Amino acid sequence: MQKKSQPASEIAQVLRKFRHVFIAAGVFTAVINLLMLTPIIYMLQVYDRVLASLNVTTLIMLTVIAAGLYLLLGLLESVRGKTLTRMGNQIDAQMNERVFRASYQSYLHHGNGNAQQALTDFLQVRQFLTGTGVLVLFDAPWTIIYLAIIFFVHWILGAIVLVAAAILIALALLSQWSTNRYLNKANQLNIVANAQAASNLRNAEVIESMGMIGRIYQRWLARHTEMLDNQTVASERASSITSSTKAFRLAQQSLVLGVGAWLVIQNELTPGLMIAASLLTGRALAPVEGLIGQWKGFVGAHRAHARLQQLFTAHPIDTEQLSLPAPKGHISVEALFGGPPGAKKPTVANINFQLPPGEILGIIGPSASGKSTLARLLVGIWGPLSGKVRLDGADIYAWDKEELGPHVGYLPQDIELFEGSVAENIARFGDADPERIVAAAQTAGVHELILRLPSGYDTDIGTGGAKLSGGQRQRIALARAIYNTPKLLVLDEPNSNLDDSGDRALLMALQQLKQRGTTIIVVSHRNGILNIADRLLLLKDGAQAHYGSRAEVLAALQRQAQQAASPPQGQPPQPGTTVKAKPALAAPQLRTESPE
Repeated sequence: MQKKSQPASEIAQVLRKFRHVFIAAGVFTAVINLLMLTPIIYMLQVYDRVLASLNVTTLIMLTVIAAGLYLLLGLLESVRGKTLTRMGNQIDAQMNERVFRASYQSYLHHGNGNAQQALTDFLQVRQFLTGTGVLVLFDAPWTIIYLAIIFFVHWILGAIVLVAAAILIALALLSQWSTNRYLNKANQLNIVANAQAASNLRNAEVIESMGMIGRIYQRWLARHTEMLDNQTVASERASSITSSTKAFRLAQQSLVLGVGAWLVIQNELTPGLMIAASLLTGRALAPVEGLIGQWKGFVGAHRAHARLQQLFTAHPIDTEQLSLPAPKGHISVEALFGGPPGAKKPTVANINFQLPPGEILGIIGPSASGKSTLARLLVGIWGPLSGKVRLDGADIYAWDKEELGPHVGYLPQDIELFEGSVAENIARFGDADPERIVAAAQTAGVHELILRLPSGYDTDIGTGGAKLSGGQRQRIALARAIYNTPKLLVLDEPNSNLDDSGDRALLMALQQLKQRGTTIIVVSHRNGILNIADRLLLLKDGAQAHYGSRAEVLAALQRQAQQAASPPQGQPPQPGTTVKAKPALAAPQLRTESPE
């Protein structure tokens, strides 16, 4: 599949579209910070003008003006917050599909996807960009402006605040240096522990039946405890530094007030400017303290962004491809080598065969011979290590799956249904055409079974089909696979959970689909299904041992079994002894006649 290169950061690319919002937020922040000077100016006027003149009218006018400025301040902060929140919603609308699909691709191709973690990372980045974190960054430059005002009041006070700001920044860097390693490890352990817990709890029935909950809990607890230990160390260190920072900032305000009082005694400052300088010190150091308080959120958002970008880089956006005509079902496998995602050694090797449209291929072989791997390669779930699987001449792995999907039916060995109704699952959560849903269910022989469910086709089956039996899940999954009569149908052990009646219904369904021109590939050990196959493919140790018509493959297997059972030439069996030769590969006991 051809991919196009991606920019350094896709999130940054999206954020560029909202430059005007950030500029507006910056302007709002500038006005808000200017309005933050209102109480200081008001206090100065009261001390130096009102109390000196004892003029009540001036006091009333100053109070009215200050009240108006406070109202404007609140209005601007409200507008700024709502603007950033709505921008966050738009960023989410533009990015959530990208995050979800990239996580899905990671799980599909590498088996290590974690959609919940990826979506949590995206939420963390979005909340930082539209919440308190980004506002602290907007406020940070105002430390310089407030510091300049304090220097204007008196250079000694300015020098004290400058040194204080430098010490606070040093404390922030110390916090980062002392907690970074522990936070990184705690975060990684938390992700692993949560993924392990989710994976284990999906097998709750096995855990319960075999009394494994204690041991499973201990395995999870080991990682969880290690995560808590690292998080505790980081939190305690950060808490100590944060407490020191807060105490230091308060001390600096008192120090500025004390030094200011000394300057008043020296007639170098007025009492009003003394108090104003103390208040300005709090405003100057507040952004620095805010940065320290938000440092953990900043670091967390940075890590989340790095994980997302790593995910995006590993799974770039697919290039748009030319739409192909609907397939007719001709399968061509050319020197195919393949295995699970990430595997270096192929599970199946050098597979070659042609399957015309409308024929049934049965794939047989002993356990662990690569049958399920081949099924996944044939349907285009996994990409081959080398070679091609072609459908009507086109590489099936490179085919746009959303375009190809309606023409393909797949039933994996491990049945997976989705939370929703029976009808939604059969219709693949697309447009629910009642006639097609019922037709698929009738073809799969599950219509009567569905009608006996509490709400028929509208029955909610629960997460993973938990409210259904294994046989019911398999038959509903079969109906989903054959919905809308696909041109290619791949079934991996489709009758492993079926009783005799279900087996008969499956045979009838396959015969009907064959008559409609569907190309069918079945992995099975059951005689019934293999008896209706036109061709057989025998796998042994991942290699293609035999391929041909059913009669040809059966004849080859029979000759192989006879040769394995015959004594070596020139060494007839001794009288009274029985030859017990184990065949290299037992031939399946299949009827050679076609069923009626």
